[in-house]
Amino acid sequence: MGMKHKPKKMVLLLLGLMLTFSAAGCSSNNNAASGNKGNDKPANTEATTAPATDAAATTAPAASADEPGWKSDTSPITFDWYLNFAWFPNKWGVDPTSQYITKKTGVNLNFIVPAGNENEKLNTLIASGKLPDFITLGYWEDAIKKMVEGELVLPLNKLAEEYDPYFFKVSDKDKLGWYTQPDGNVYGYPNSSSSPADYEKYGDTYVSNQTFVVRKDIYEAIGSPDMRTPEGFLAALKAAQEKFPQVNGQPLIPLGLHEFTENGNDSLEGYIQNFLAIPWEKDGKVYDRETDPEYVRWMKTLRQANQDGLLAKDIFIDKRAQMEEKIVQGRYFAMLYQRTDFASQLGTISQKNPDQVYIAVDGPANTKMDPPELNGPGISGWTVTLISKDVKDKARAIKFLSYLNSEEGNKDLYLGEKGVSYDTIDGKDQFLPEALKLMNTDRAAFDKQFGSSFTFWMMQNTNITDQWKPESVEPYKQLEDWTKGKSINTSEFQLIDPTGNSPEGIVATKLKQLRGKTMPKLLMADSDAEFDKIWSEYLTKKEKEGQATFDAYRQTKYEENKKKLGM
Repeated sequence: MGMKHKPKKMVLLLLGLMLTFSAAGCSSNNNAASGNKGNDKPANTEATTAPATDAAATTAPAASADEPGWKSDTSPITFDWYLNFAWFPNKWGVDPTSQYITKKTGVNLNFIVPAGNENEKLNTLIASGKLPDFITLGYWEDAIKKMVEGELVLPLNKLAEEYDPYFFKVSDKDKLGWYTQPDGNVYGYPNSSSSPADYEKYGDTYVSNQTFVVRKDIYEAIGSPDMRTPEGFLAALKAAQEKFPQVNGQPLIPLGLHEFTENGNDSLEGYIQNFLAIPWEKDGKVYDRETDPEYVRWMKTLRQANQDGLLAKDIFIDKRAQMEEKIVQGRYFAMLYQRTDFASQLGTISQKNPDQVYIAVDGPANTKMDPPELNGPGISGWTVTLISKDVKDKARAIKFLSYLNSEEGNKDLYLGEKGVSYDTIDGKDQFLPEALKLMNTDRAAFDKQFGSSFTFWMMQNTNITDQWKPESVEPYKQLEDWTKGKSINTSEFQLIDPTGNSPEGIVATKLKQLRGKTMPKLLMADSDAEFDKIWSEYLTKKEKEGQATFDAYRQTKYEENKKKLGM
């Protein structure tokens, strides 16, 4: 969904292009409620290995660039796979899809997911010097640089040359180029990534995850007002609160936002800046978007909302889990939020109270009323996956990664096993009606019962799987359709923020933390005059913390990115 702004983060997030309803894995912190009903059959009991395969494995010819390497050895093996997402609820081997992949490849997975703060868990692993076999984390995370510099992860290109040249056949040259480090090696490969070439091919179908949504019944009851101007926005929040002070005996929350963290708030950074169509660069120079007058105007609007009692205290303290509960209860009137992050909750609401679903409407706009410019998929993807130097079997690891990355692996993880979650119907491979119905009504139950549609999204490539994607259905379709034609490619602005313990990386961390502290203060200021005072102090502190160093670094990276992308 890091950096000066999480544009990138979001990007990637959005990137979660996946099935709109695939609530189970689309965002920097996606979550599907888990009910632990699953198939009782252990995952790896059926990992069969015909004797012939064993013989072949011992005398296997040199791996071929045209043949999937995984086929040379399908004996049972279990890899530990760390996912840096505390919300990830699923286990490998519970569902038929993961059981089918284990049976086919011999590979079983043991997921390791942090119980609480992801960064603490990952930093502890890095400090120990021993990492699980595979590591998947957001592409914007500082930890990637730490793992590469600490030589804790292996170059994928070297592993591929030695054990599985097929990797190069199923990996995108542009994406490998994008992730090539100064030492000439590639340590991580992205999911949900779209290159400029992909944009040319598929761009007109791309959607964004970034939406401004309102509760349909309340919005209509107050006359479906225009919320694009500060005045219209405040008036609508006020009307909703006056007309519906309570929802099921609980106070209405007029506006929902992504959670406030020590580094800021996604909704109040890249999201709103994209709604206001604030440029990413001006005259070839990377632009500090939060200094734009349009942005300041809307931050002051939110300050006014708080003064008018329209920002509930909840929004300053709630984490995603609390928000999900309140979304299901319909307690928010409006939300500036990532649509895939509440897809599971939206399905629940739609089943119970179809009138109370959330719909996307035109949200905050700039003074010229320009349409929003939302993050579409970018080349960085959403997550990257790395292989640890401690991996228990280098050959099997790179071969399994190649399989997951290939069209075959993407099809297996997306459609699942033929006859179980999909079949060839009317000449087209597609989900069985009962699987599709469950996917659209109870995503968490679908993950346990079928495990397809990217329940396991670590290497998802939506450009491959869109050929099997079912038509979107309501209530998800309206949100998705609203973003069409509003999504732009911002790849050249991804990965331009300094990370890690370099001098610039330390500056970036300080600037993020400064923003995290300042944002709530701005919204809670008693008057515009107090806002102005906090704002000018903030800009002064940014300069003192090294904003100029930060800007210079970003500019250099941006120019390198343009070259890499051939722009």
